[in-house]
Amino acid sequence: MFSHQPWGKLCLAVLVSGPLVLGVAPSPTAAGDGTFATSLQPAQTGVQQASASLSFVRVFSSADDVKAEHPVLDRTLDIMAGPADPETRADALRSPSAVTTDSNHRVFVADPGAQAVHIFDFVRSKYDRLDRRGERLQVPVSLAVDGQDNLYVVDQTSRTVLVYDSAGKFRRYLGKLRGGESYFDNPIGIAIDKAARRVYVCDRHGHMIFVMDERGNLIRKLGNRGGGNRPGEFRFPSQVVVAGSELFVLDAGNKRIQVFDTGGHFLRAVNLGYVDRHTGLAVDNRGSIYVSDSDLNQIKVLGHEGQTLYTFDLSTIKGANFSHPSVMWVDAGRSIYVVDSQSNRVGLFQINGENAPQ
Repeated sequence: MFSHQPWGKLCLAVLVSGPLVLGVAPSPTAAGDGTFATSLQPAQTGVQQASASLSFVRVFSSADDVKAEHPVLDRTLDIMAGPADPETRADALRSPSAVTTDSNHRVFVADPGAQAVHIFDFVRSKYDRLDRRGERLQVPVSLAVDGQDNLYVVDQTSRTVLVYDSAGKFRRYLGKLRGGESYFDNPIGIAIDKAARRVYVCDRHGHMIFVMDERGNLIRKLGNRGGGNRPGEFRFPSQVVVAGSELFVLDAGNKRIQVFDTGGHFLRAVNLGYVDRHTGLAVDNRGSIYVSDSDLNQIKVLGHEGQTLYTFDLSTIKGANFSHPSVMWVDAGRSIYVVDSQSNRVGLFQINGENAPQ
């Protein structure tokens, strides 16, 4: 996948036996970098025990992070012109709100503060961006990629979804009606079922999930306008994820995750103790659910029925200097992208262990 830097050998030992938690045993070469994090919950009766860890790959926040390193030249330019101010740079993250990847391993970051979608290509050492050129894209807040690598961007100002092809050419709107009106009240999240070619748009103030085809034709709605707390109803849903044959909705106002089949039939709910505007949701290809807690600097991983499998504390990863995890994306491999809501960076971590996604 990506060309990773050599971080040295990691020696990880994580065991759970009864209430005892045994932690990390780093090798001497890894101790300096501390490129791992693991924290397991006590054993639960009748629950299969989990073993997993995160290893640090990189953090990135601007176009500089995809360039081939030239330390002497970079240092000389900084001395001559001074380092660029991240608040004024067009190619730097200002308030990242969503992240995803395509089949070519490009990383897309929605950035409403910069009014742009940043495109990081670490394989080819290239950076690009979609912005207000053409006056279409204004405030991107969420994004998803379909099976043909078309990019779907939720724009908060126009309350529509903009679709770009893999070359970055605008193709069409979803949800835009005649006269500039929209299907949506406040679209905030999006997910795509690549197999069925269905698009799911999370409408926070409408308290609904809109199900559409890739051309924008409405198929069905989940939830009721006005909201509710019964199964299949939402209060301020904030994120939506498709994994396999299931649809996961972060029902923020009800502090729970609701799970449906991709046809929209309610399956189960997972109650959460705490949800705020920074809470992130991701799901891997095993169906494990990742929920971030920005205040505690943690990512909790839940099993199919909502049981806690393990908890990652990102602030313990030395060398990463990473905390306040918010929105996340688990790609098709064993990588998880996490937005640091305080420092406006994205971190890439590798998921390791017997229960890691395949």
